[in-house]
Amino acid sequence: MKYLHTMVRVTHLEDSLKFYRDALGLEVRSVREVPQGRYTLAFLAAPGQSDAQVEITYNWDPEAYSGGRNFGHLAYAVDNIYATCERLQAHGVAILRPPRDGRMAFVRSPDNISIELLQDGPALPPAEPWASMPNSGSW
Repeated sequence: MKYLHTMVRVTHLEDSLKFYRDALGLEVRSVREVPQGRYTLAFLAAPGQSDAQVEITYNWDPEAYSGGRNFGHLAYAVDNIYATCERLQAHGVAILRPPRDGRMAFVRSPDNISIELLQDGPALPPAEPWASMPNSGSW
């Protein structure tokens, strides 16, 4: 058995690509439009890790999705938790659980999917503004 991917449904393809690709830093591995099924699939992966992909599915016909919190979360190890959170903020992403401990943070995608970010290796020393930043919303 081999892990292939995790699929999340999205309501706006471009907003989701801006989040997963531009803000989070995943690379688009492939995009496939399926006119007969009226959907588009985009597969993304962390740089150099194409064996662990996220499939974002955009259904062309409007549909309301709920239960994003029931999904749980996606988790990614990052080289520098502080730099990653700064990049996300620069893209307008709220840091819901800041990396006060130098180890873990949570954000949400445009479709309310919770994303956990973990410092690869040992935790970084606590640093401002993160060390005193409160949680916001739910993560």
